[in-house]
Amino acid sequence: MAAPAQDSSDWLGLSGRVAVITGGGGGIGRATAASFAKAGAKVAILDRDEQGLAKTRSEMRAMGMDAVVAPCDTTDAASVATAAEAVEKALGPCSILVNTAAILRAGGLDTLSLDEWNATLSVNLTGYFLCAQIFGRQMRRLGRGSLVHVASVAGSNAQGFSGAYSVSKAGVVMLSRQLASEWGPQGIRSNVVSPGLVVTPMSQAFYDTPGVTERRTAVVPMRRIGAPQDMADAILFLASDRASYVNGDEIVVDGGFTRTIMNLVPRPGHGA
Repeated sequence: MAAPAQDSSDWLGLSGRVAVITGGGGGIGRATAASFAKAGAKVAILDRDEQGLAKTRSEMRAMGMDAVVAPCDTTDAASVATAAEAVEKALGPCSILVNTAAILRAGGLDTLSLDEWNATLSVNLTGYFLCAQIFGRQMRRLGRGSLVHVASVAGSNAQGFSGAYSVSKAGVVMLSRQLASEWGPQGIRSNVVSPGLVVTPMSQAFYDTPGVTERRTAVVPMRRIGAPQDMADAILFLASDRASYVNGDEIVVDGGFTRTIMNLVPRPGHGA
C-alpha cells in the first residue's frame, strides 16, 4: 500500500480528520485535543469528568478553536458506543483515536485491594480496548485509521508501590502491538507514546511536595520535567501521515531518563 500523498500546506495530513481523544478533560488529553485542532483536525473529547471537559472546551474556544464534547465512561461499552455514535453524527467517522484516560491507585501489592487492582486495569487497559474496538469499526468503514495509546515508562520499568499501574501500562503496549498486527492489513495503525516524568493533574501532588521537583529534575538528562505538550507533539506525529509506515511501535518521551540506569553503578574515580 502506497503512502498517502502529502499536501505541503498540511504537513501532518491532519486537516479535516476526525480525532477522538479520551481523557480530554485534562493533562495530556487536553494538550492533545488543542494540538489536533490547531493542525486542522475535527476534534471530539471524551471523559467522565464533565467539568474537565467543559474547561478543555473553554480553553480551546479562547484560542479560537472548538471541540465536540462527549461525556463518557470508557470502562463501559454502552457509554463508549453512545459517545461513538454522537461523534460520528456530529463530525463524521473517526479516523484517529488517542487513548489518554488513566488513573493511579498507589499501594504495595501485599495489601492492594482487588477493587483497586480492578479499577486501575479497567480504566488504563480495558477502556483502551473498548475505545479501540468501537471506534475501530468506524475506521474500518473508512479503510484507514490511526490509534495512539498513552502508556508510560512504568510499563517497561516496574514502579514499586504503584498498585496495578505498571502492569496496566505494560498491557497497553501489548494491546497496541496486537492491534497493529491484526488491523494493519485494513489500513489501521496502532502505536504508543510512553511518557516519563511529566506534570499532569494525576501527578501534581507529587510535585507539590517540597524538594520533589528538584530531585526528579536532577535525574533527567534534559534537566527538566516533561509537560503535557511534549507528549502531545509525539502523539500528533504518530497519528499523522508523516508516520504512515510506523505501526506497532513505541516512542518514549522522557528526556533520556530511562537511559540513565548505568549512572547508578558506582565507578570510583569517575564521578561516583
